[in-house]
Amino acid sequence: MKAEEWKKKRAYTEAEMSQALAILQALKAGSDLQPAQRAHPKPDGAGFIPKHALVAKYYQMVESGQWEEDEELLGKIRMKPTRTLSGVTTVTVLTKYHPCPGKCIFCPQEVMMPKSYLSEEPGAKRGLENAFDPFAQVHNRIKSLKAVGHPTDKIELLILGGSFSAYPKEYQEWFVRRCFDGMNDFNPQDDPDFETLPEAQARNVQAEHRNVGLVIETRPDLVRQEDLAWYRYLGVTKVQMGAQSFDDHILELNQRGHTAQQTLDATALLRAGGFKIVLHWMPNLFGATPESDREDFTRLWEEGSYCPDELKIYPCQLLENTELYHLWEQGKYHPYSEETLLNLIADIKTTVPRYCRINRIIRDIPSTYVVEGNKNTSLRQDVQREMAKRGTRCECVRCREIRRTKVTPKKLTFHDLVYHPGHAEEHFLSFDTPEDKLAGFLRLSLPTDTTVSGLEDLRHAAIIREVHVYGQSLEVGEERSGIAQHSGLGTELIDKAETIAKQAGYKRLAVIAAVGTRAYYAGRGFKLSDHYMIKDL
Repeated sequence: MKAEEWKKKRAYTEAEMSQALAILQALKAGSDLQPAQRAHPKPDGAGFIPKHALVAKYYQMVESGQWEEDEELLGKIRMKPTRTLSGVTTVTVLTKYHPCPGKCIFCPQEVMMPKSYLSEEPGAKRGLENAFDPFAQVHNRIKSLKAVGHPTDKIELLILGGSFSAYPKEYQEWFVRRCFDGMNDFNPQDDPDFETLPEAQARNVQAEHRNVGLVIETRPDLVRQEDLAWYRYLGVTKVQMGAQSFDDHILELNQRGHTAQQTLDATALLRAGGFKIVLHWMPNLFGATPESDREDFTRLWEEGSYCPDELKIYPCQLLENTELYHLWEQGKYHPYSEETLLNLIADIKTTVPRYCRINRIIRDIPSTYVVEGNKNTSLRQDVQREMAKRGTRCECVRCREIRRTKVTPKKLTFHDLVYHPGHAEEHFLSFDTPEDKLAGFLRLSLPTDTTVSGLEDLRHAAIIREVHVYGQSLEVGEERSGIAQHSGLGTELIDKAETIAKQAGYKRLAVIAAVGTRAYYAGRGFKLSDHYMIKDL
């Protein structure tokens, strides 16, 4: 969003913008943010000039040509900088209500909302405010992120709303195309169906806001071989699935409608298609205990098992208007206390392998919805404090990201972590700092049977499922000293993956490239086939 738009929206006075300029000049001279804000308060003395006003003034100075772009200055005033420290900017959108095939006893259903989503959850609330229109959600979210100082050229699109695979294919395709229109900033007024999805994707390859990842969520029993090609047609690169438990008895008690074996089969099939896999796991389900949850968590990482790339730990929360609530009223269900839950997660977090990223530890459900049990939405931070007190650590990807740490490429060490999920050999290739911080990684999959996916692109192929270089997200083509992104680490990781695949006897190397990363891989010798970028070995 441009500076003038924000001035109008926030109704900044000239005096406020003058103070904002004084703060920015102090920051450019080397001052820290809080002292500069205190030295230049609001003209009426009622508080300090907020960050979003500083960002608006910064853009005004840059757009007027009075200042050159200054990433270091922008970094000081960027709101919630951790949003893009992982290297990409996530934009979350919500689908409209559609009947869910699941009958889970813990799942709420609000009027107008997709199953399991509540209207006061931040991401869901934005969907409702935009009437679940995909273009409006994407377009407005990008503007909002840009306005508070975040780069928006590399967008990971996260489509939520329950079981996306259960929606009609016509709706799926329309929804994704309109999301691409939002990233392309292309919204023909007279004919919103002006172009097809492939045309919108082709437009995005060189767009200002490129899609570098497209995520959907679904159920394990809805993943079939024939769906893989459809997912790739849509541009999907990552799939979230609600596993919830790996104990068939617990799954049955909670009426999940699928088995642990179906979850295992779905993860193996998705991995064979090159997709990144995010599983949701729920402690404190009906029938579970802290001891059974600890045992259940170990099943994730066993040889030949699920081994997800990313994990969301969503403790079961007791909400009204659910069947679980009635069981609680009858005294048959007892939510864990906050202390019990904290100790459980602090225990299991130490066992997470280095190849997995724990994305979340609790959902953003406002405490007013929770009847009994944990109401702390900052549980992750409390778990980290508890682990620090114990002297234990988590080695998951998120806990080892370099974030703001400066990187010296010559001091990085290459590692090849090999593990064996169902029906594949996985190589987690990484560059790590001397302090064991993660600068970049690549997920290479060596399928035991390259025909499982049913996709001709992947026959005789090893698969690069993800390449990710960490640090504050930079604009495409931008380079800065000490920043891992755009320092050549990605190319070096791809070269090493190619060597491993060749030595293992694979004839081709395939990449499940997002639409906005096609040009990147094309520059490294890969050619677009039906659904994947391919390089002959």
